[in-house]
Amino acid sequence: MAKSQWSFMTAVDLSAALAAKKVSAVELAQDAIGRIERHDKKINAVCVRDFERGLAAARAADAALARGDNKPLLGIPLTAKESYNIAGLPTTWGIPQQKDFVPGEDALSITRVKQAGGVILGKTNVPLGLGDWQSYNEIYGVTNNPYDLGRTPGGSSGGSAAALAAGYGALSLGSDIGGSLRGPAFHCGVYAHKPTFNLVPVRGHTPPPFPPLPIDRDMAVVGPMARGAADLSLLLDVMAGPDPLEAGVAYRLSLPPPRHSELKSFRVLVIDTDPVMPTDQAVRGTIGKLAANLAKAGVKVERNSPLWPDFADSTRLYMRMLMAFLGAFFPPEAYAGALGAAATLPPSEKSLGAERLRGMVQTHRDLADGRRRPRAAAGAMAQAVRKL
Repeated sequence: MAKSQWSFMTAVDLSAALAAKKVSAVELAQDAIGRIERHDKKINAVCVRDFERGLAAARAADAALARGDNKPLLGIPLTAKESYNIAGLPTTWGIPQQKDFVPGEDALSITRVKQAGGVILGKTNVPLGLGDWQSYNEIYGVTNNPYDLGRTPGGSSGGSAAALAAGYGALSLGSDIGGSLRGPAFHCGVYAHKPTFNLVPVRGHTPPPFPPLPIDRDMAVVGPMARGAADLSLLLDVMAGPDPLEAGVAYRLSLPPPRHSELKSFRVLVIDTDPVMPTDQAVRGTIGKLAANLAKAGVKVERNSPLWPDFADSTRLYMRMLMAFLGAFFPPEAYAGALGAAATLPPSEKSLGAERLRGMVQTHRDLADGRRRPRAAAGAMAQAVRKL
């Protein structure tokens, strides 16, 4: 792919170049738009284009830079997952029946990105209902991996990961409940972060035609994707903070500063595999290399803790909670089938397939217990790290 010197720079580096007047926001937007126009017929990452408004935002950013404004995303070209509401653009979640749904207002995260000076060029493709490890739907078709068009970029934030890998902007907004940020980033060689639950408000990241109200979905979050690790905190800082509608206040709270400013001051507990779903040797080797490098930098690194909760039990609990959320949207016939299959499971059956079935049909009592147990596990994890 033909590229300019700006095409694959990180957002941090682009911000520095903009401040030094080495490039304009319009030039950056035009560079990303040019790449989309040249390459996206084959990749199909940007399913909804918004070039005219994007260029207008870039011109406004250049004017703001000329005035000396200093906003965190000022002039940075980026994309957002199709599932985010952007006023005037369709939000379908890949659901054919919703192909004509157009929200009247932006999602809260989109509003914050715009207020921070971000230049949004379009929306990226997703699987049906955001529920798959690939990114295909009947409305927009299939998204391919920029590194190999015969392979998937992953899902459900696959369009965003592919856009970043293809040089269609330095940042993208995604979402995650079961790996939808992290999996596509892994597939495409980019970065993603699944934030702590409720750190970033999800208002406006809502399946159509439901109204964009504040809502808690177990384990479901929205979060940043980027071409550089440092860019993740840049975008997360913009997105994070309580929803004024939910918090009852008309202002934002900023994230607290990091606990430490030097690597050697941190403590790290390394967990490189799972007893129910063991990781591949290549993954464990990479994590081991990271742990060794951290230790060389003075970080206190441990690999075991007697306080760590039972990972096998946590994995099964996760599957039940995940499928409780997803199963709530199953059609009646699918739910009835799951109910019948779950009834045949003996109590001794502890496979992940069995836990998925139990999750799909669990009672509210079971779900309430499931919501309590992760909090207890999180407390145990925090105590284990404090004792390092």
